[in-house]
This record gives sequence, structure tokens and C-alpha cells, in this order.
Amino acid sequence: MVYHRIIACYTSSVPTTRPRHFVTETDDLSVALDAAARRWPELSRPQLLVRLALEGDQAAQLTHEERRQRRLGAIRKHSGMLTGSYGPDYLHKLREDWPA
Repeated sequence: MVYHRIIACYTSSVPTTRPRHFVTETDDLSVALDAAARRWPELSRPQLLVRLALEGDQAAQLTHEERRQRRLGAIRKHSGMLTGSYGPDYLHKLREDWPA
């Protein structure tokens, strides 16, 4: 465990109002950053972390959209399959057995 002693605020001179995120480089993250460094050798490790986060978000969005398209395709494929299976008074007759 690493304890950091904060003596003074050092962020007042940094020109941003955006939130900051502090990440500990775990073994898994280190492996991912090393692989990213081979793909983008011109980037620093903090820049690689941003690139990986953005690429991961893009991949997640693509996966979500692919799943959505598969679900819509299944709905379209099966839409109307039971048309005519139930008579015009089916629901009315079914509900007659329900308690009031």
C-alpha cells in the first residue's frame, strides 16, 4: 500500500476545469498499455490510456448496436407468424373465465 502525503494543492496552475481521474497501473493494465504502446509507439502511457478508453467505448457501442440489430432481425423474422391463430373473440372469451 502506498500512502501519499499531500502538502499543498498543485492543481490550481493546471489549465482545466474538467474532472481528473487517477488510475493505478495494475498488472493487467500494464499488459494492455504495453500492447497499446506497440500499436501507437508515439504516444505516452497517459495518452495510451485515453486511447484505450476511447477505443473500448467505441467497441462497446458497436457490440451494443450489433446485438440490437440481431434482436430487431429476430423480431422482424417472427413478426406475424401467429396471425390468424386466434379467432376474433379469443381475448373476450379468455377473459370471461377471469374473476371479476
